[in-house]
Order: sequence, then C-alpha cells, then structure tokens
Amino acid sequence: MPEARVIGLGKSGVGAARLLKREGWEVEICDRHTSETLLQQQQELAAEQITVKLGYSPDLNSPDLPQLIVVSPGVPWDIPLLVKARDLGIETIGEMELAWRHLQTIPWVAITGTNGKTTTTALTAAIFQTAGLNAPACGNIGYAACEVALAAKPPNWVIGEISSYQIESSVTLAPRIGIWTTFTPDHLARHQTLENYYNIKAKLLHQSQLQIFNGDDTYLSKLGLNHWPDAFWTSVKGKDFLIGEKGFYIEDGWVIEKLNAETPPKPIVQVSALRMVGEHNQQNLLMSVAAARLAGIDSDSITRAISEFPGVPHRLEHICTWENIDFINDSKATNYDAAEVGLASVKSPAILIAGGEAKPGDDTGWLAKIQAKAAAVLLIGNAAPAFAQRLQEVGYSNYEIVETMSQAIPKSAELAKQYQAPVVLLSPACASFDQYPNFEVRGDDFRQLCLDWAKT
Repeated sequence: MPEARVIGLGKSGVGAARLLKREGWEVEICDRHTSETLLQQQQELAAEQITVKLGYSPDLNSPDLPQLIVVSPGVPWDIPLLVKARDLGIETIGEMELAWRHLQTIPWVAITGTNGKTTTTALTAAIFQTAGLNAPACGNIGYAACEVALAAKPPNWVIGEISSYQIESSVTLAPRIGIWTTFTPDHLARHQTLENYYNIKAKLLHQSQLQIFNGDDTYLSKLGLNHWPDAFWTSVKGKDFLIGEKGFYIEDGWVIEKLNAETPPKPIVQVSALRMVGEHNQQNLLMSVAAARLAGIDSDSITRAISEFPGVPHRLEHICTWENIDFINDSKATNYDAAEVGLASVKSPAILIAGGEAKPGDDTGWLAKIQAKAAAVLLIGNAAPAFAQRLQEVGYSNYEIVETMSQAIPKSAELAKQYQAPVVLLSPACASFDQYPNFEVRGDDFRQLCLDWAKT
C-alpha cells in the first residue's frame, strides 16, 4: 500500500487524509501542536485507520519514506522538511492540489487577491446556488477543498477562495474562471518580495481559461492589457474607465455587461440590490456578476441572489445598535489596506478599535483615513505601543492603549456618547495571533462583548 504523509491537522489536513485513505493510501497525519480538540480528532481518525501524531514534526531520515506529502495551507512551502522532500524526489503538494486532482472534470471559479476574496467568493457561490447549481464555496471559506472532493454527490461547480499559500503548493490547478480582486503588499514575511507574491498570484490566473480583474485596483490596472490582453476588466467608475473592449462596469446605477467589441452593452442587475456598504463591495459585486455571466447564469437568478445576500461575517458585519450607536465587526481587516477600506465604508466620526500582531506594509493611507474619520482610537494587543507612536508622529493624539477587547468595548461606548459618534468599528489592521487563534475568534469575542454590553 503506498504511503502518504499529511502535515497539519486542521480542516484541510483531515479532509486530505480522508480522501487519501479512500483512494487506498496508508495515511499518517502529524501536527506539531497538541490540545483537547486535536486529541479528540486523533481518536476519531484512529477509528478510520488513519494514524495521527501530535506534538510531532516529521523528519525524512528513516529508510521508510512516503511516496507523497500533502501540506495544509498554513504550513510554509519552503520549510527545510519540504525542501528536503522535494530534493529526495518525494512528490509534495498542497491540500488544494489534491482536491483539484479529484475534481478537475468539474469547472472551478478560483478567487484570489489581497483583499476582497472572501466577500467575492461568498457572493459568487450565493449566485450560483440561487441559480440551482450545486456550487459549494471552499478553500479559505466554507469547506476544505478535499471535503468537497469527498462529497457523495459531485458538485456542478467549485467556487474556491484560494490564498497565495494554496497557489504556491498547487502544481496543476487550472480553473475555468479565475478572479483577481486586489493586489497590495501582504504576507511578505512569508513571500519575501512583492514580485514573488505577485508571481504566485499570477500563476493561478495564467492557468485559468477565463480571467476577471478588478480594473479599479491601482497595481493591477497599471499592468492592464500589456500583461493580461484577454482578461475581462471591471470598473465601478463607468464605461470610460474600462480597460479594453470587454468587461463589466457600473453606469446609472446598473451593472453593465460588455462581452466584446461587437455586442452592445447589456444591463444585468441594479447596484441598489446589494445590501453591503462601500465602493469596494461594488467592486466585489462586479467580479461576482462577471463570473456568473461567464458561467451562463441568467439575470433573474443574479438579482435574486444579490438582494438576499446578507454579507460576510467579520467583514463590516453589523453586530448591534445600542443607543443609536452601530457596533461593526471588521475583524477580517488584518492589514492596513483592508482597515483603510473599513474606515472609508462607515459613517463618521467613528470610534476605532485597532491593534493585534502588526504586519509589514505601508500605513500612510490608513493613518490619513484615521485623521479624517476617527473621533478616537482604542489600541489593543502587541502593536498598541507602535501604533500609538505612529499616531503621535502624524499629529493624532486622541488615542488610548486599552490592551484587551474586554476593556475596549465599554470604553468605546463611553467615547461614542462623548463624541456623538454613530459607529464603533473593530478594524484591527493586524493579524490576531498575539491574543487569538485567528481573526474569526477575535471577531466572535467582539460580537459577544458587544451583545453583552447592549443588554446591560
């Protein structure tokens, strides 16, 4: 029986292990962490004849080497173990690639980008599903891709949110439709250079049959038709801003489709059908509608899906209103660009809660937005002292270091009253790993604290 090793016991790792087991592999899954949850999963998988090693990092020194190594998305592609595996000629792939090999007869919509991926993926999946298609969202959202491959009934379409980490470890992934939402510096601790990060993203689009680009993104629009001559471009600014002869744009409150130079423009859906605020969500809307139309979905299904779409948790998610103050969870804003968009999208003045584990990046636009829109800033987590210094440097003094979310909520309510601010916004501009396992848990904590506060 061929041997496979799976690294990482998250949802993706478990899905990969089960898929390999079904295909007749002898599977060992390992994770360098251990916890109650992981121990419980270890027992469940042992019952399925899958070996789980916790608190363990594999080495490749024994003569008994696996034929295949499958990596969860969170595991860096260039750790010494994986470099050694490739040097030894052991096939090394990501969980997404494994799923693709089982689902490649089915058309995929693959969505990548620095920001906007999750909303675009969720909205695209909602449109396809409203049109009666079995089209699960997977990857960084919803199911692990291997869970979709394990389903008893194969889907009609796969809608995948695919990070740079997942592209890096996917060798043959070739979607029917590829979407690139935005491009700004992120994950540079892992990818080192902007060029490297760009090339990883570009690989997915090069391998897609049809390409959709956000033409309002500064970086992508500069590349334009020189780099991507066959792509469908989008613009919220109207027909005059469309790059090339074909694409999707907004005009007179409608999403307009222009499929080529010969066909006349066609209105598809009114922008007002979308409940989410902000210009960036109109960009996400354009890319989702473009994918749906290129997949042959009718305007009625698109309109119905968009008008029913509630938005995405942790992305400008309205939690509650307390004494006319809206509490908004934007925990998914884990970098400066996303947090700047968050502030731009809410009413002002706002009370901003920011901080966590800082990432490299350019904070100037974000700081300018704080000066324009925030009545006060409450700082949490490891980044608080550095953020306080940056705010001081740009002449913004109305900040306070409160350290934790539980201290931020009552203080934010008090400040909102004081400044007659209509909004308290959690938009951290940081990763969460200093205080939380991930941005979802951070957002859930904010939600619970807000709801508890509103009851008092």
